Amino acid sequence: MSSGSQLQTITIGLNGPQIPALGLGTWAWGDSLFWQYGEAYGVDDVRAAFEKSLTAGVNFLDTAEVYGLGKSEEIIGDLMRSDPRPVVVATKYMPLPWRFSAQSVADALTASLKRLKLPSVALYQVHWPFDFFMSQKTLMNALADEVDQGRIQTIGVSNYSAKQMREAHSYLAARGIPLAVNQVQYSLLHRHIEANGVLEAAQNLEVTILAYSPLAQGLLTGKYTVGSDLQPTGARRIDPKFSKKGLQKIEPVLAALNAIGTTYEKTPVQVALNWLIGKGGVVPIPGAKNAKQAEQNAGALGWEMSEGDRAQLDNVSAPWLK
Repeated sequence: MSSGSQLQTITIGLNGPQIPALGLGTWAWGDSLFWQYGEAYGVDDVRAAFEKSLTAGVNFLDTAEVYGLGKSEEIIGDLMRSDPRPVVVATKYMPLPWRFSAQSVADALTASLKRLKLPSVALYQVHWPFDFFMSQKTLMNALADEVDQGRIQTIGVSNYSAKQMREAHSYLAARGIPLAVNQVQYSLLHRHIEANGVLEAAQNLEVTILAYSPLAQGLLTGKYTVGSDLQPTGARRIDPKFSKKGLQKIEPVLAALNAIGTTYEKTPVQVALNWLIGKGGVVPIPGAKNAKQAEQNAGALGWEMSEGDRAQLDNVSAPWLK
């Protein structure tokens, strides 16, 4: 990974595209069910987030066909058309019950590319490891065919266990294609991949980890505290992690983020994201619904905390290892 005055970059997988060590998750772009797109914010806010991200050098965007039922991909397609700056796009295939043939993979990719207005994508990921309807072997071979045809540059998976990763990796290796990515939930408040073998398997297989929910859906921003008036919206309202008891439990983590942030003149968000970047082989993909959030996220790049500060965060977040 390069650092210093230059933007830190990482090559995804063995020989995939080079991307910044921080991406941009776009689940909230166009999703009105979970994120209140169209009410609390809209396309102008999203455009501002897009432009601010690119200006900061964050040009890796992660989306999926199910985000806003295709709306996220459509928005990204429109934004890229109106901005000449290069963008690296990743999207995802959902293994739905009626998709039981290799042709359904090709058809889903065709539809995603049409919405994105692209001839190919840098990374195409399997959203969940469902294999009731199509075996992993059939699925991986269908994806490998798309690499051969040039419509996918690299193949990734999402939410796969260590065992499932190894299986996918072996099927692709038989075709001479590396498994580039496993996208999983990973943050100071969700460190399961360090305990369940996923992180170790990814390192052994040279698979990049894309960390979704790297700010624990806003809990690590410091906005939600026991004494604050700010109430979570949408599905977060019924999430026990946002309850008074849940917020009390994370107070030591927020205190450490604030203290370390003061040292480096960084916000808790930037410290939490930098902790992930410092793991190596991990690219956090926080969401951004507006320019301010995009700018704050980008501030996680270009600096490094001390080993002592990393150890403090490791220790204070240890309850979330399992």
